[in-house]
Amino acid sequence: MRMVKALPYCYKCGAEVSEAAGYCPSCGAPVGKTMREEFSVSAEDLIAKVKELIHEGNITRIIVKNEEGKTLLEIPATVGVIGAILAPWMAALGVIAALATRCTIVVERREG
Repeated sequence: MRMVKALPYCYKCGAEVSEAAGYCPSCGAPVGKTMREEFSVSAEDLIAKVKELIHEGNITRIIVKNEEGKTLLEIPATVGVIGAILAPWMAALGVIAALATRCTIVVERREG
């Protein structure tokens, strides 16, 4: 696992905001600093790990990348709150798991 400082994204609308901003310029929601964690997982463990991360909470975005670092899927945090909307994301993860051998999961969390 690697911890990296990331530009914050608005937890409400997903817009990128500057490090110094206190509020999102797009929707006005308050924003804070974001920490980024990276996990390398096998395709078989991909869905279970994403579910585990969503249940932990405090996540603003989950990004799944392939072995070459190409972004395959981005899941906004608001999806984790509503379980019924999560099903299509999990189906997409199943397809990714069938096609990839190893994946990197990038998790963005709000500090504080």
